Amino acid sequence: MNRVLLRSPAFARDLKNWLKSCPDAAAAIQATLDQLSTDATHPSLRTHKLRGPLAGCWACSIGYDLRVVFEFTQQRRD
Repeated sequence: MNRVLLRSPAFARDLKNWLKSCPDAAAAIQATLDQLSTDATHPSLRTHKLRGPLAGCWACSIGYDLRVVFEFTQQRRD
């Protein structure tokens, strides 16, 4: 089951700025987002719960210096 990734305006803005400074990271970012949509617990993502101010959120790894912070939410069915 593929999950729908809802991107916040802040994520879209930060991604755009990141890609301006590191355009070669685009493929790795897209591959990670695709994997996150398919299987959020895949070992390559190193998905883990966050604590402290970000408790309730999760993070996964794109590379050594780049992480994606996200939340699992239930989609309403009308």
